[in-house]
Amino acid sequence: MEHANALITNDAIIFGILMMMLALIFKTSSLKTPFWTKFYKIIPVILLCYFLPSLLNTFGVVNAEESNLYFVASRYLLPACLVLLTLSIDLKEIFKLGPKALIMFFAATVGVVIGGPLAILIVSGINPEWVGGAGPDAVWRGMSTIAGSWIGGGANQAAMYELFQPSDELYSISITVDVIVAEIWMAILLLGIGRRDQINTFFKADNTSIHTLQNNMEAYSLSIARIPSTTDLMVILGVGFGVAGLSHVFADWIAPLIATHAPELKKFSLDSSFFWLIVTATTIGIGLSFTKMRTYEGAGASKIGVVFIFILVAAIGMKMNVLAIFDNPGFFLVGLIWMAIHVLIMVVAARLSHSPYFFLAIGSKANIGGAASAPVLAAAFHPSLAPVGVLLAVLGYALGTYGAWLCGILMQLASK
Repeated sequence: MEHANALITNDAIIFGILMMMLALIFKTSSLKTPFWTKFYKIIPVILLCYFLPSLLNTFGVVNAEESNLYFVASRYLLPACLVLLTLSIDLKEIFKLGPKALIMFFAATVGVVIGGPLAILIVSGINPEWVGGAGPDAVWRGMSTIAGSWIGGGANQAAMYELFQPSDELYSISITVDVIVAEIWMAILLLGIGRRDQINTFFKADNTSIHTLQNNMEAYSLSIARIPSTTDLMVILGVGFGVAGLSHVFADWIAPLIATHAPELKKFSLDSSFFWLIVTATTIGIGLSFTKMRTYEGAGASKIGVVFIFILVAAIGMKMNVLAIFDNPGFFLVGLIWMAIHVLIMVVAARLSHSPYFFLAIGSKANIGGAASAPVLAAAFHPSLAPVGVLLAVLGYALGTYGAWLCGILMQLASK
């Protein structure tokens, strides 16, 4: 459902509204009155930062398709915030987190690959027409693009669109299902953060390594904390956006080079400039963490990074239309069952491997959401954990096309 005649079309006005929404959310979340304390115990701040902007699109105040705010946030602010969040990271501590992060990541991938065909089989038993169609309108073709998005990200989704060639109408529905079902799961994951101790008890998980990383980062931040001067803030922004610009230079050079001279690497999404943008910004940020630049954490580098993340969250939220779920109930049913199978596999894997809730959440989001939302979710646990989300999301990009292609073939077989 698109709003061609949106009430507000000026991005400067829309950005102002989004920033006022974020300010209102953060201000009320800091109030100690009984109402707001109870309210934010039930509804996490980050969930509200997604939901309120979505109302602008749902009720036709803005047309998110015509706004450039998400593009600016994902291409300018995201790489800059990745640099500022990785600047202070202790890479040795991240490696001490152990293999459980990878176990949960691959469990998430398996959940998506087998969840798609199983969901089609289940729904075909209820109403075969919902998962039927022929040629470009075959539902499995549209579903294959969701698999690309849910294992890797936008680049992998585009790859599946080129590979399986669903009709434009089917692709549009697929994107809606992808976004809304993924955001419902994101909301549940965020609600789980407040109950992570009970969930970890259920998984019989040892959370020590994550607490150690968190405590070490907090201790380091306190040891170098200072009131930031204008110079500090300018240096932090200069480094963040300077590296973001440098990352664009590298991405714009290497992506076409690979597309031209090594087209076989396309299946790894290595011809995607967004992939190289994220990888380069993260790599340089980690490199800077071994230099004196790390001390800028004391002047608030990660806090500025988190501000950028929340602007990105609001821009993503604005793209959602929560009423679209009523337009294609059958398609949404497949998406919801698919996600339920993914979640079930994640819970079983976490219980068997005694993995903490953090690894379940980040392993899932590194697949379903990729670099745009895995660090957001990780930062909701603690800003120092954001790079864990980034590193796993990059792995998702590399494996996304393979996993999505396999899922697409299995869904084609399940549709017959």
